[in-house]
Amino acid sequence: MGTFSQIYIQVVMAVKGRYSLISQSWEEELYKYITGIITNKGQKLIAINGMPDHIHILIGLKPSGCVSDLVREIKKSSNTFI
Repeated sequence: MGTFSQIYIQVVMAVKGRYSLISQSWEEELYKYITGIITNKGQKLIAINGMPDHIHILIGLKPSGCVSDLVREIKKSSNTFI
């Protein structure tokens, strides 16, 4: 018999100062980019959505995954993308 573990993490990332800076014209591309980061790190994206001032991400994290490393990579890479 095998054992299966899955950790579900909700990450909320807010724009500095909670200004409405996430434009509808490119928010879908941003979500796709973040999805690629999560997938490339070997984790599973459950849902992603947001508002002009913040993003909600629900991730199925493998027990071997490190939350802080994943969130750091998402923030760093998405900042560069924007």
